[in-house]
Amino acid sequence: MSQAIEKKVIGYVKKAQNASKQMVLVSMSVKNAVLKKMARALLANKAYLLRENKKDLKAAASQNYPSALVDRLVLNDKRIAGMSECLLDTAKIKDPVGTVIKKFKNADDLNIEKVRTPIGVVGIIYESRPNVTSDCIGLCLKSGNAVVLKGGKEAIYSNKAIFKICQDVLKKSKIPVDAIQLIDSTDRAATSTLLKQDNYVDVIVPRGGEGLINYVVGHSRIPVIKHAAGICHTYVSNKADLKKAKDICINAKIQRPGVCNAMETLLVHKAVAKKFLPSVCDVLIDAGVELRGDQKTRAIIKGVKPAKASDWDTEYLDMILSIKVVENTNEAIAHINDHGSAHSDAIVTKDKKEGDLFLSAVHSACVYVNASTRFTDGYAFGFGAEVGISTDKLHARGPMALEELTTYKYAVRGVGQIRK
Repeated sequence: MSQAIEKKVIGYVKKAQNASKQMVLVSMSVKNAVLKKMARALLANKAYLLRENKKDLKAAASQNYPSALVDRLVLNDKRIAGMSECLLDTAKIKDPVGTVIKKFKNADDLNIEKVRTPIGVVGIIYESRPNVTSDCIGLCLKSGNAVVLKGGKEAIYSNKAIFKICQDVLKKSKIPVDAIQLIDSTDRAATSTLLKQDNYVDVIVPRGGEGLINYVVGHSRIPVIKHAAGICHTYVSNKADLKKAKDICINAKIQRPGVCNAMETLLVHKAVAKKFLPSVCDVLIDAGVELRGDQKTRAIIKGVKPAKASDWDTEYLDMILSIKVVENTNEAIAHINDHGSAHSDAIVTKDKKEGDLFLSAVHSACVYVNASTRFTDGYAFGFGAEVGISTDKLHARGPMALEELTTYKYAVRGVGQIRK
Protein backbone atom coordinates (compact mmCIF):
# COMPACT_ATOMS: atom_id res chain seq x y z
CA MET A 1 0.00 0.00 0.00
CA SER A 2 1.23 3.47 -0.85
CA GLN A 3 2.34 5.31 2.29
CA ALA A 4 1.38 8.58 0.62
CA ILE A 5 -2.23 7.42 0.14
CA GLU A 6 -2.41 6.10 3.69
CA LYS A 7 -1.07 9.36 5.12
CA LYS A 8 -3.52 11.38 3.04
CA VAL A 9 -6.56 9.34 4.11
CA ILE A 10 -5.59 9.47 7.78
CA GLY A 11 -5.25 13.23 7.45
CA TYR A 12 -8.81 13.46 6.08
CA VAL A 13 -10.37 11.40 8.87
CA LYS A 14 -8.49 13.25 11.62
CA LYS A 15 -9.77 16.56 10.28
CA ALA A 16 -13.29 15.15 10.11
CA GLN A 17 -13.15 13.94 13.70
CA ASN A 18 -11.96 17.32 14.96
CA ALA A 19 -14.73 19.03 13.01
CA SER A 20 -17.35 16.61 14.38
CA LYS A 21 -16.63 17.88 17.90
CA GLN A 22 -17.62 21.35 16.75
CA MET A 23 -20.62 20.21 14.71
CA VAL A 24 -22.62 19.24 17.81
CA LEU A 25 -22.72 22.93 18.75
CA VAL A 26 -23.89 24.29 15.38
CA SER A 27 -27.43 25.62 15.50
CA MET A 28 -30.27 24.41 13.31
CA SER A 29 -30.61 27.85 11.70
CA VAL A 30 -26.94 27.89 10.68
CA LYS A 31 -27.16 24.39 9.21
CA ASN A 32 -30.32 25.20 7.26
CA ALA A 33 -28.84 28.42 5.90
CA VAL A 34 -25.76 26.57 4.66
CA LEU A 35 -27.82 23.88 2.94
CA LYS A 36 -29.85 26.54 1.13
CA LYS A 37 -26.67 28.27 -0.04
CA MET A 38 -25.30 24.95 -1.30
CA ALA A 39 -28.53 24.36 -3.21
CA ARG A 40 -28.24 27.74 -4.91
CA ALA A 41 -24.54 27.22 -5.60
CA LEU A 42 -25.19 23.94 -7.45
CA LEU A 43 -27.58 25.73 -9.80
CA ALA A 44 -25.26 28.69 -10.23
CA ASN A 45 -22.41 26.35 -11.21
CA LYS A 46 -24.42 24.15 -13.56
CA ALA A 47 -22.12 24.74 -16.53
CA TYR A 48 -19.09 23.69 -14.48
CA LEU A 49 -20.86 20.54 -13.27
CA LEU A 50 -21.92 19.54 -16.78
CA ARG A 51 -18.41 20.13 -18.10
CA GLU A 52 -16.83 17.91 -15.43
CA ASN A 53 -19.53 15.28 -15.84
CA LYS A 54 -18.70 15.02 -19.55
CA LYS A 55 -15.21 13.85 -18.56
CA ASP A 56 -16.74 10.95 -16.62
CA LEU A 57 -19.08 10.11 -19.49
CA LYS A 58 -16.19 10.13 -21.95
CA ALA A 59 -14.26 7.72 -19.73
CA ALA A 60 -17.37 5.53 -19.42
CA ALA A 61 -17.70 5.37 -23.20
CA SER A 62 -14.06 4.31 -23.56
CA GLN A 63 -14.66 1.54 -21.02
CA ASN A 64 -17.89 0.36 -22.72
CA TYR A 65 -19.88 0.61 -19.51
CA PRO A 66 -23.42 -0.85 -19.73
CA SER A 67 -26.20 1.63 -20.42
CA ALA A 68 -27.71 1.26 -16.93
CA LEU A 69 -24.39 2.30 -15.34
CA VAL A 70 -23.99 5.22 -17.73
CA ASP A 71 -27.48 6.38 -16.80
CA ARG A 72 -26.45 6.53 -13.14
CA LEU A 73 -23.46 8.70 -14.07
CA VAL A 74 -25.29 11.29 -16.13
CA LEU A 75 -25.82 14.82 -14.86
CA ASN A 76 -28.23 17.06 -16.74
CA ASP A 77 -30.38 20.10 -16.02
CA LYS A 78 -33.08 18.00 -14.39
CA ARG A 79 -30.74 16.03 -12.15
CA ILE A 80 -28.80 19.09 -11.04
CA ALA A 81 -32.10 20.75 -10.21
CA GLY A 82 -33.02 17.60 -8.30
CA MET A 83 -29.78 17.74 -6.30
CA SER A 84 -30.51 21.36 -5.42
CA GLU A 85 -34.11 20.56 -4.46
CA CYS A 86 -32.91 17.69 -2.29
CA LEU A 87 -30.75 20.05 -0.23
CA LEU A 88 -33.64 22.50 0.10
CA ASP A 89 -35.97 19.73 1.24
CA THR A 90 -33.41 18.54 3.79
CA ALA A 91 -33.20 22.09 5.13
CA LYS A 92 -36.98 22.13 5.63
CA ILE A 93 -37.10 18.94 7.69
CA LYS A 94 -37.05 19.16 11.47
CA ASP A 95 -33.58 18.80 12.91
CA PRO A 96 -33.47 15.54 14.92
CA VAL A 97 -30.51 16.64 17.06
CA GLY A 98 -31.62 17.42 20.58
CA THR A 99 -35.01 15.76 20.19
CA VAL A 100 -36.12 14.12 23.44
CA ILE A 101 -37.16 10.58 22.57
CA LYS A 102 -38.57 10.00 26.05
CA LYS A 103 -38.18 11.35 29.56
CA PHE A 104 -38.90 9.98 33.00
CA LYS A 105 -37.96 10.06 36.66
CA ASN A 106 -36.37 7.11 38.42
CA ALA A 107 -36.83 6.00 42.01
CA ASP A 108 -34.08 8.40 43.13
CA ASP A 109 -35.92 11.36 41.60
CA LEU A 110 -33.36 11.83 38.82
CA ASN A 111 -34.75 13.50 35.71
CA ILE A 112 -33.65 11.29 32.80
CA GLU A 113 -34.03 12.21 29.13
CA LYS A 114 -33.17 10.04 26.12
CA VAL A 115 -31.90 12.60 23.61
CA ARG A 116 -30.93 12.32 19.93
CA THR A 117 -27.32 13.22 19.24
CA PRO A 118 -25.05 13.04 16.16
CA ILE A 119 -23.16 9.82 15.48
CA GLY A 120 -19.91 11.73 14.90
CA VAL A 121 -18.01 10.87 11.72
CA VAL A 122 -19.85 9.06 8.94
CA GLY A 123 -17.85 7.38 6.17
CA ILE A 124 -19.69 6.85 2.90
CA ILE A 125 -18.21 4.66 0.17
CA TYR A 126 -20.21 4.78 -3.04
CA GLU A 127 -20.23 4.08 -6.74
CA SER A 128 -21.54 5.76 -9.87
CA ARG A 129 -24.19 8.32 -8.91
CA PRO A 130 -22.71 11.82 -8.41
CA ASN A 131 -25.81 13.11 -6.61
CA VAL A 132 -24.82 10.96 -3.62
CA THR A 133 -22.08 13.50 -2.95
CA SER A 134 -24.39 16.46 -2.32
CA ASP A 135 -27.20 14.36 -0.80
CA CYS A 136 -24.89 12.91 1.85
CA ILE A 137 -23.18 16.21 2.57
CA GLY A 138 -26.59 17.76 3.22
CA LEU A 139 -27.85 14.93 5.41
CA CYS A 140 -24.69 14.60 7.46
CA LEU A 141 -24.37 18.33 8.11
CA LYS A 142 -28.06 18.67 9.00
CA SER A 143 -27.78 15.78 11.48
CA GLY A 144 -24.70 17.35 13.08
CA ASN A 145 -22.15 14.90 11.71
CA ALA A 146 -18.91 15.21 9.82
CA VAL A 147 -18.68 13.11 6.66
CA VAL A 148 -15.85 11.41 4.79
CA LEU A 149 -16.82 10.61 1.19
CA LYS A 150 -15.13 8.03 -1.02
CA GLY A 151 -16.74 7.91 -4.46
CA GLY A 152 -15.98 5.53 -7.29
CA LYS A 153 -13.61 6.18 -10.16
CA GLU A 154 -16.57 6.20 -12.60
CA ALA A 155 -17.73 9.60 -11.29
CA ILE A 156 -14.49 11.07 -9.98
CA TYR A 157 -14.67 14.36 -11.91
CA SER A 158 -18.35 14.94 -11.11
CA ASN A 159 -17.86 14.11 -7.43
CA LYS A 160 -14.91 16.48 -7.11
CA ALA A 161 -16.85 19.29 -8.76
CA ILE A 162 -19.90 18.86 -6.50
CA PHE A 163 -17.67 18.65 -3.43
CA LYS A 164 -15.76 21.79 -4.38
CA ILE A 165 -18.98 23.78 -4.76
CA CYS A 166 -20.19 22.65 -1.32
CA GLN A 167 -16.78 23.21 0.25
CA ASP A 168 -16.63 26.77 -1.10
CA VAL A 169 -19.95 27.49 0.63
CA LEU A 170 -18.61 26.15 3.94
CA LYS A 171 -15.56 28.39 3.71
CA LYS A 172 -17.86 31.38 4.10
CA SER A 173 -20.03 29.87 6.85
CA LYS A 174 -20.01 29.18 10.59
CA ILE A 175 -19.76 25.42 9.94
CA PRO A 176 -16.19 24.05 10.09
CA VAL A 177 -14.97 23.48 6.56
CA ASP A 178 -13.34 20.21 7.63
CA ALA A 179 -16.77 18.74 8.41
CA ILE A 180 -16.85 17.47 4.82
CA GLN A 181 -13.98 15.47 3.34
CA LEU A 182 -13.62 13.85 -0.07
CA ILE A 183 -11.03 11.16 -0.68
CA ASP A 184 -10.31 11.82 -4.33
CA SER A 185 -7.92 8.91 -4.91
CA THR A 186 -9.20 6.19 -7.26
CA ASP A 187 -6.76 3.69 -5.77
CA ARG A 188 -8.42 0.87 -3.82
CA ALA A 189 -5.74 1.33 -1.19
CA ALA A 190 -7.55 4.51 -0.16
CA THR A 191 -10.71 2.52 0.58
CA SER A 192 -8.72 -0.11 2.45
CA THR A 193 -7.08 2.57 4.60
CA LEU A 194 -10.39 4.29 5.34
CA LEU A 195 -11.91 1.01 6.56
CA LYS A 196 -9.18 0.69 9.20
CA GLN A 197 -9.77 4.10 10.79
CA ASP A 198 -11.97 2.97 13.66
CA ASN A 199 -10.30 5.50 15.96
CA TYR A 200 -11.67 8.36 13.85
CA VAL A 201 -14.72 7.11 11.91
CA ASP A 202 -17.86 5.93 13.73
CA VAL A 203 -19.83 4.20 10.98
CA ILE A 204 -19.38 3.20 7.33
CA VAL A 205 -22.26 3.21 4.84
CA PRO A 206 -21.44 1.51 1.51
CA ARG A 207 -23.57 2.32 -1.54
CA GLY A 208 -22.98 0.27 -4.64
CA GLY A 209 -22.92 -3.21 -6.11
CA GLU A 210 -22.59 -6.49 -4.30
CA GLY A 211 -18.84 -6.61 -4.89
CA LEU A 212 -18.23 -3.27 -3.19
CA ILE A 213 -20.48 -4.07 -0.25
CA ASN A 214 -18.92 -7.50 0.31
CA TYR A 215 -15.46 -5.93 0.21
CA VAL A 216 -16.42 -3.28 2.76
CA VAL A 217 -18.03 -5.78 5.12
CA GLY A 218 -15.07 -8.14 4.83
CA HIS A 219 -12.39 -5.50 5.47
CA SER A 220 -13.91 -2.89 7.79
CA ARG A 221 -12.89 -2.42 11.41
CA ILE A 222 -15.69 0.15 11.63
CA PRO A 223 -19.37 -0.78 12.11
CA VAL A 224 -21.11 -1.04 8.72
CA ILE A 225 -24.75 -0.28 7.82
CA LYS A 226 -25.52 -1.71 4.40
CA HIS A 227 -27.86 -3.27 1.94
CA ALA A 228 -26.48 -6.50 0.53
CA ALA A 229 -28.40 -6.25 -2.76
CA GLY A 230 -31.68 -5.04 -4.21
CA ILE A 231 -33.40 -8.25 -5.29
CA CYS A 232 -36.90 -6.76 -5.29
CA HIS A 233 -40.10 -8.67 -6.11
CA THR A 234 -43.62 -7.81 -7.19
CA TYR A 235 -46.29 -10.46 -6.63
CA VAL A 236 -49.50 -10.19 -8.67
CA SER A 237 -52.26 -11.98 -6.76
CA ASN A 238 -55.31 -13.65 -8.26
CA LYS A 239 -57.19 -10.92 -6.37
CA ALA A 240 -55.34 -8.08 -8.05
CA ASP A 241 -56.67 -5.26 -10.18
CA LEU A 242 -54.74 -6.36 -13.26
CA LYS A 243 -54.64 -2.91 -14.84
CA LYS A 244 -53.02 -1.48 -11.70
CA ALA A 245 -50.75 -4.52 -11.54
CA LYS A 246 -49.55 -3.91 -15.10
CA ASP A 247 -48.77 -0.25 -14.42
CA ILE A 248 -46.97 -1.08 -11.18
CA CYS A 249 -44.85 -3.83 -12.73
CA ILE A 250 -43.84 -1.74 -15.75
CA ASN A 251 -42.87 1.17 -13.50
CA ALA A 252 -40.97 -1.06 -11.07
CA LYS A 253 -38.90 -2.59 -13.88
CA ILE A 254 -38.27 -0.01 -16.57
CA GLN A 255 -38.51 3.48 -15.07
CA ARG A 256 -34.89 3.16 -13.84
CA PRO A 257 -33.69 -0.44 -14.11
CA GLY A 258 -30.19 0.32 -12.81
CA VAL A 259 -31.22 1.24 -9.26
CA CYS A 260 -31.52 -0.92 -6.16
CA ASN A 261 -35.30 -0.56 -5.78
CA ALA A 262 -36.13 -1.76 -9.30
CA MET A 263 -38.04 -5.03 -9.64
CA GLU A 264 -35.85 -8.01 -10.50
CA THR A 265 -38.41 -10.83 -10.14
CA LEU A 266 -42.11 -10.89 -11.03
CA LEU A 267 -44.28 -13.49 -9.30
CA VAL A 268 -47.75 -14.17 -10.70
CA HIS A 269 -50.57 -16.30 -9.28
CA LYS A 270 -51.37 -19.24 -11.57
CA ALA A 271 -55.05 -18.26 -11.80
CA VAL A 272 -54.29 -14.94 -13.56
CA ALA A 273 -51.01 -15.80 -15.30
CA LYS A 274 -52.54 -16.58 -18.73
CA LYS A 275 -54.50 -13.34 -18.70
CA PHE A 276 -51.91 -11.04 -17.12
CA LEU A 277 -48.55 -12.15 -18.51
CA PRO A 278 -49.18 -11.57 -22.26
CA SER A 279 -50.32 -8.01 -21.58
CA VAL A 280 -47.43 -6.96 -19.35
CA CYS A 281 -44.75 -8.91 -21.22
CA ASP A 282 -45.62 -7.25 -24.54
CA VAL A 283 -44.80 -3.86 -23.00
CA LEU A 284 -41.66 -5.13 -21.30
CA ILE A 285 -40.36 -6.78 -24.48
CA ASP A 286 -41.09 -3.65 -26.53
CA ALA A 287 -39.09 -1.66 -23.98
CA GLY A 288 -36.12 -3.96 -24.47
CA VAL A 289 -36.40 -6.11 -21.35
CA GLU A 290 -34.93 -9.61 -21.57
CA LEU A 291 -37.32 -12.07 -19.91
CA ARG A 292 -36.24 -15.22 -18.09
CA GLY A 293 -38.97 -17.51 -16.78
CA ASP A 294 -39.89 -20.82 -15.23
CA GLN A 295 -41.56 -23.55 -17.30
CA LYS A 296 -45.10 -22.26 -16.64
CA THR A 297 -44.14 -18.78 -17.78
CA ARG A 298 -42.45 -20.09 -20.92
CA ALA A 299 -45.55 -22.12 -21.77
CA ILE A 300 -47.57 -18.88 -21.78
CA ILE A 301 -45.05 -16.45 -23.35
CA LYS A 302 -43.08 -17.75 -26.31
CA GLY A 303 -39.42 -16.76 -26.61
CA VAL A 304 -38.81 -16.32 -22.89
CA LYS A 305 -35.40 -17.66 -21.88
CA PRO A 306 -35.34 -20.43 -19.27
CA ALA A 307 -34.54 -19.08 -15.82
CA LYS A 308 -31.58 -20.70 -14.09
CA ALA A 309 -31.55 -21.34 -10.36
CA SER A 310 -29.10 -18.45 -9.99
CA ASP A 311 -31.53 -16.00 -11.62
CA TRP A 312 -33.79 -16.01 -8.58
CA ASP A 313 -30.84 -14.75 -6.50
CA THR A 314 -29.51 -12.15 -8.93
CA GLU A 315 -29.71 -8.35 -8.80
CA TYR A 316 -29.51 -7.49 -12.49
CA LEU A 317 -29.52 -3.69 -12.31
CA ASP A 318 -30.32 -3.95 -15.99
CA MET A 319 -33.15 -4.57 -18.46
CA ILE A 320 -33.54 -8.20 -17.41
CA LEU A 321 -36.45 -9.70 -15.48
CA SER A 322 -37.11 -13.12 -13.98
CA ILE A 323 -40.71 -14.37 -13.94
CA LYS A 324 -42.23 -17.19 -11.93
CA VAL A 325 -45.82 -18.50 -11.76
CA VAL A 326 -46.74 -19.52 -8.22
CA GLU A 327 -49.53 -21.64 -6.74
CA ASN A 328 -50.64 -19.18 -4.08
CA THR A 329 -49.71 -16.27 -1.84
CA ASN A 330 -47.87 -18.48 0.64
CA GLU A 331 -45.58 -19.75 -2.11
CA ALA A 332 -44.93 -16.15 -3.22
CA ILE A 333 -44.05 -15.11 0.34
CA ALA A 334 -41.77 -18.13 0.79
CA HIS A 335 -40.00 -17.40 -2.50
CA ILE A 336 -39.42 -13.77 -1.51
CA ASN A 337 -38.09 -14.66 1.94
CA ASP A 338 -35.84 -17.38 0.50
CA HIS A 339 -34.46 -15.50 -2.51
CA GLY A 340 -34.95 -11.81 -1.75
CA SER A 341 -32.42 -9.45 -0.19
CA ALA A 342 -34.79 -7.91 2.40
CA HIS A 343 -34.85 -4.65 0.43
CA SER A 344 -38.27 -3.91 -1.11
CA ASP A 345 -41.09 -6.24 -2.12
CA ALA A 346 -44.68 -5.64 -3.23
CA ILE A 347 -48.03 -7.37 -3.59
CA VAL A 348 -50.85 -6.24 -5.85
CA THR A 349 -54.21 -7.30 -4.41
CA LYS A 350 -57.70 -5.97 -3.72
CA ASP A 351 -57.98 -8.20 -0.65
CA LYS A 352 -57.05 -6.33 2.56
CA LYS A 353 -56.55 -9.54 4.53
CA GLU A 354 -54.12 -10.85 1.91
CA GLY A 355 -52.30 -7.52 1.85
CA ASP A 356 -51.98 -7.52 5.64
CA LEU A 357 -50.62 -11.09 5.56
CA PHE A 358 -47.99 -10.04 3.01
CA LEU A 359 -47.00 -7.01 5.13
CA SER A 360 -46.56 -9.20 8.20
CA ALA A 361 -44.88 -12.24 6.63
CA VAL A 362 -42.37 -10.69 4.21
CA HIS A 363 -39.14 -9.94 6.10
CA SER A 364 -38.00 -6.91 4.10
CA ALA A 365 -37.10 -3.37 5.10
CA CYS A 366 -39.88 -1.96 2.90
CA VAL A 367 -43.02 -3.94 2.05
CA TYR A 368 -45.69 -2.54 -0.28
CA VAL A 369 -49.33 -3.22 -1.04
CA ASN A 370 -50.53 -1.91 -4.41
CA ALA A 371 -47.53 0.33 -5.12
CA SER A 372 -44.23 0.19 -6.97
CA THR A 373 -41.02 -0.74 -5.16
CA ARG A 374 -39.45 2.30 -6.82
CA PHE A 375 -40.72 4.41 -3.90
CA THR A 376 -38.04 3.03 -1.55
CA ASP A 377 -36.05 6.22 -1.51
CA GLY A 378 -35.40 8.87 1.09
CA TYR A 379 -36.64 11.65 -1.18
CA ALA A 380 -39.84 9.78 -2.06
CA PHE A 381 -40.50 9.03 1.62
CA GLY A 382 -40.26 12.73 2.41
CA PHE A 383 -36.94 12.44 4.25
CA GLY A 384 -35.16 14.96 2.00
CA ALA A 385 -32.64 12.38 0.85
CA GLU A 386 -30.85 9.28 2.09
CA VAL A 387 -27.31 8.10 2.66
CA GLY A 388 -28.41 4.63 1.61
CA ILE A 389 -30.99 1.88 2.02
CA SER A 390 -30.33 -0.42 4.93
CA THR A 391 -31.39 -4.06 4.89
CA ASP A 392 -29.69 -4.64 8.24
CA LYS A 393 -31.87 -5.17 11.29
CA LEU A 394 -29.92 -3.18 13.86
CA HIS A 395 -29.99 0.62 14.23
CA ALA A 396 -31.48 1.44 10.82
CA ARG A 397 -33.74 -0.20 8.22
CA GLY A 398 -34.91 1.13 4.87
CA PRO A 399 -33.99 4.65 3.72
CA MET A 400 -31.31 6.08 6.03
CA ALA A 401 -32.02 9.76 6.51
CA LEU A 402 -31.65 12.30 9.31
CA GLU A 403 -32.93 10.26 12.25
CA GLU A 404 -30.88 7.24 11.20
CA LEU A 405 -27.77 9.45 11.23
CA THR A 406 -28.24 10.09 14.92
CA THR A 407 -27.76 7.96 18.00
CA TYR A 408 -28.82 8.91 21.50
CA LYS A 409 -27.49 9.70 24.93
CA TYR A 410 -29.10 9.88 28.36
CA ALA A 411 -29.13 13.36 29.85
CA VAL A 412 -29.51 12.93 33.61
CA ARG A 413 -30.26 15.90 35.92
CA GLY A 414 -30.17 15.70 39.66
CA VAL A 415 -30.08 17.89 42.74
CA GLY A 416 -27.21 16.22 44.56
CA GLN A 417 -28.35 12.60 44.66
CA ILE A 418 -25.80 9.92 45.55
CA ARG A 419 -26.30 6.19 45.21
CA LYS A 420 -26.65 4.22 48.41
